[in-house]
Amino acid sequence: MQNITLRQLFLNNVAQTSDFPLAIEIEKAEGIYLYGKKGEKYIDLIAGIGVSNIGHRHPKVVQAIKDQADKYLHLMVYGEYIQSPQVLLAHTLTSLLPPTLNTVYFVNSGAEATEGALKLAKRFTGRSEIIACHNSYHGSTHGALSVMGNEDFKQAFRPLLPDIQFVHFGSWSDIDIITHKTACVIIETVQGEAGVNIACREYFKLLRDKCNSTGTLIILDEIQTGFGRTGKMFGFEHYNFVPDIVLFAKGIGGGMPLGAFVSSETIMASLRNNPILGHITTFGGHPINCAAALATLDVIVAENLVAGVDAKEKLFRKLLVHSKIKGLRSKGLLFAVEFESFEVLKPIIDRALAKGVITDWFLHCNNAMRIAPPLTITEPEIKMACKLLLESMD
Repeated sequence: MQNITLRQLFLNNVAQTSDFPLAIEIEKAEGIYLYGKKGEKYIDLIAGIGVSNIGHRHPKVVQAIKDQADKYLHLMVYGEYIQSPQVLLAHTLTSLLPPTLNTVYFVNSGAEATEGALKLAKRFTGRSEIIACHNSYHGSTHGALSVMGNEDFKQAFRPLLPDIQFVHFGSWSDIDIITHKTACVIIETVQGEAGVNIACREYFKLLRDKCNSTGTLIILDEIQTGFGRTGKMFGFEHYNFVPDIVLFAKGIGGGMPLGAFVSSETIMASLRNNPILGHITTFGGHPINCAAALATLDVIVAENLVAGVDAKEKLFRKLLVHSKIKGLRSKGLLFAVEFESFEVLKPIIDRALAKGVITDWFLHCNNAMRIAPPLTITEPEIKMACKLLLESMD
């Protein structure tokens, strides 16, 4: 055992999700940086895939975790005991949301939030038809996979949920597919894994009006766009509409695993009976994770992080100019930097990693580089990161 490296143990005993994991060994993380065991320093330009919106190991989050660990850990399955971290987080979160989004169900991840929301929509409406978008991503569990809009990721796992139709994100004409048989439309505020695909405000208004007329619920996936990522606390604030159910995860937990689906008390109440315990989870709303999330919300508000996003977005757009870049799409600090092909992009990502900058590509758009840094990134850090990225393109 003494002669086996941690890397080899990783390859031997940790389930792999691809044949080419990054396999960099991290000893510490702080702010926008990750540190390797030999002193390597990496700028994390993807924030753990949209998780560390306030940076890694923010002191207030770390302190909240320590304080809660001194009180209690897991006590009981979700929804039975009154636990102050859950209650205070739910109260704080709903105080930031529109009045109709006033009841929170905490889970462990974005995929679980998707699963709970799909069940809720079917239970409340008594309908089975679900409409999702091509090139969407809502998680990898069976229900979430069923509403993913990419057949390459789905074909090996069929049969999946029945009665699902797909429309094109942002297409006004496709809205007519929604009928009185449709339980819900599940849609992202900005399509993340499609490579930052953005729809206009008028589209969301038409969608809202159509769903109102057919009694169809809108499940809005804010898993990547929530908590300041787009330059608003919640991405849907750009579009002047309110969903019936909203999904959160990633940035909500400050680095801890937490998800939630939020709706009105009237809709959420349908999970209480016929059958009783219509949705249950053991570890959802874990007290340490909720304490971390409460501290995260406090940091976002107290440090006014959302207000700085627009200027940082403009700086990235100003600096990221290169002959190999074919296009750049962004919403706040969520960027897709487009190249001619994956074959052009992948060596750039590899060279950037060697220079100490971590980026990625998108599941449904593999010719675009993902940039989604912590909101705490500073102007000098943006300039340094862009300089290293441009050098990696040369």
